[in-house]
Amino acid sequence: MFLDSENKTECFGCESCVQICPKKALKMAEDEEGFRYPVVDSTLCNGCMLCRKACPFSEMPEKHGNIYTFGGYNSDKKTRFESTSGGAFSAIVEAFCDENYVVFGAESDGLKVFHNCIFDKKDLGKFRKSKYSQSVIGDSYIKVRNYLKEGKKVLFSGTPCQISGLKSFLKNVETQNLLTVEVVCEGVPSPLYINKMEQSFEKKYGGKIEELDYRYTGKSIFSSGKWDFEGMRIKFNSKSSKEIVRDRWFNPFWSVWLQHLMSRPSCYKCLFATNERTADITLGDLWGVHLYCPELYGKNGGSSLVFCNTAKGKEVFDTASKYMSGHELKFEDALKYQSPMRKTIDENPQRDSFMKDLMSDMSYREINKKWAKRPTLKLLYQKYVWGNRQKIFLWNLKKSLTKGRSNA
Repeated sequence: MFLDSENKTECFGCESCVQICPKKALKMAEDEEGFRYPVVDSTLCNGCMLCRKACPFSEMPEKHGNIYTFGGYNSDKKTRFESTSGGAFSAIVEAFCDENYVVFGAESDGLKVFHNCIFDKKDLGKFRKSKYSQSVIGDSYIKVRNYLKEGKKVLFSGTPCQISGLKSFLKNVETQNLLTVEVVCEGVPSPLYINKMEQSFEKKYGGKIEELDYRYTGKSIFSSGKWDFEGMRIKFNSKSSKEIVRDRWFNPFWSVWLQHLMSRPSCYKCLFATNERTADITLGDLWGVHLYCPELYGKNGGSSLVFCNTAKGKEVFDTASKYMSGHELKFEDALKYQSPMRKTIDENPQRDSFMKDLMSDMSYREINKKWAKRPTLKLLYQKYVWGNRQKIFLWNLKKSLTKGRSNA
């Protein structure tokens, strides 16, 4: 193991060390939980320690405080629908990528997630939608470095630890043409659980999973095509031709993940769970919209929260905002509803027991029967009976009545 201390909380899996090694002495390998860690081949290592210098845990890149906060959604209905939240990422790409550009983001192939790049904004769709797995970075950092040296404008999106890994890797490279965009992250699940889920579904439905949308906003029996009613949609290949949508609150994946039973060890000690960020721009869902800025709910079509952390990020978003419907928000108000930017996730004391079951020959169904929790009646009432829609309706009604009185 590359880590001197063997402490897995000290490795984010960003892969910066692997890509910086001039001797290719490091490679990523899965441990028994399915998470990937760097492993060194001592016969190739020359002791240059470049891997240490490129490790964000060893040498954290500079962090920046918030300088501007925005809430809203993409004015283009199609783009907003195709996005998980409000489509702010697409607006940023549109603003930054004018000519001679390349965009890096996470792409999925079934349940496998990996980083890739595109050279045409028309292909941006593959990077939209949330992917609740840690992507394989591959040689993306090396490509970013090469493109920057060629004079291209590079937009790189990823999790906070991946952005920090990139910046540590590029320590001695001119980054004037680089824009980094991160997502608010609440930990990544065990690939071992994802693998068991994949095997279970493919066996049950007789086809290979072609596409998985963790937060599907299209219409189905479990989803009304709205932000508040996201289900998990799974599409199978032509052999099966099936498509299923599972209600969010009856989906065992969400129950296990939200209990923090299977996150990567470093996620429980995350150094990025703070309001100071390494990326130029931070993106998330506009949680709490119905409480402090209901005018941005936008008929429940999804809303984005944008934090600009650097002057570069603010300059780009000033242009991007023309593609958005929304306005500036108070940073303190937005931060209240973004717990991953205030504190690390709590490590469930039963994690070891859960992982022991996961690593055993227990089936996906058996694991979920033991560990996944059913939603309470209180939760279902809050989500489906007296939810955000009703609160927004009353807010609009009160606003209309108040306006009517003032015009009388």
